[in-house]
Amino acid sequence: MANVKIESSWEETLKEEFEKPYFEELIQFVKAEYAAGPCYPPGRLIFNAFNHTPFDKVKVVILGQDPYHEPGQAHGLCFSVPQGIPAPPSLVNIMKEIQAEGFDQQAAFNNPGQWPYDLTRWADQGVFLLNTCLSVRAHQAFSHSGHGWETFTDAVIKTLAEKREGLVFLLWGAPAGKKASLIDGTRHLVLRSAHPSPLSAYRGFFNNHHFTLTNDYLIQHGQQPIQW
Repeated sequence: MANVKIESSWEETLKEEFEKPYFEELIQFVKAEYAAGPCYPPGRLIFNAFNHTPFDKVKVVILGQDPYHEPGQAHGLCFSVPQGIPAPPSLVNIMKEIQAEGFDQQAAFNNPGQWPYDLTRWADQGVFLLNTCLSVRAHQAFSHSGHGWETFTDAVIKTLAEKREGLVFLLWGAPAGKKASLIDGTRHLVLRSAHPSPLSAYRGFFNNHHFTLTNDYLIQHGQQPIQW
């Protein structure tokens, strides 16, 4: 877990959270887990979503669950995989919906220097790609849940909802949908649907038009739309 850092605007905004006893207990748990065996993402990338999308640059929040738990997949951005890693099924379905909504994916898929399934390009435009748990033990989904990450990320969502205006929250699946209670829907756009997983995508993720609705809302509020 060497070189774990978080971007300065988030460090300032969340400083009271970092000082709470539960967070110290969480850090000790995570350090012990990383010392005991493989965990993901690499320690330096645990706060990657924060580092690519400073607090005042957030325009859209996409909420995932916990990081991918196989080698090479997780890099601290929910749903995203780094250069050269095949897209997991949920990410494939996200791309299908984007294409079905008519967004031109040519640049992302044809640029030889850019891996289309690395969503860093979204994060750098203000799409905050947050998992509810920020770490996981290798090969064991949800293995770091229940140790404080959810408390921390709930605080992150509440802080964004209270201190910012006109954000878009994309909540896919039942666990993410429960976070709607943390967000004032009169100050932000909250979009909920089924999860993009193959098990549920046909029950309401496909044809949810979330990417179009997001950009329409951003434009109405004087913001640049996202190049999906």
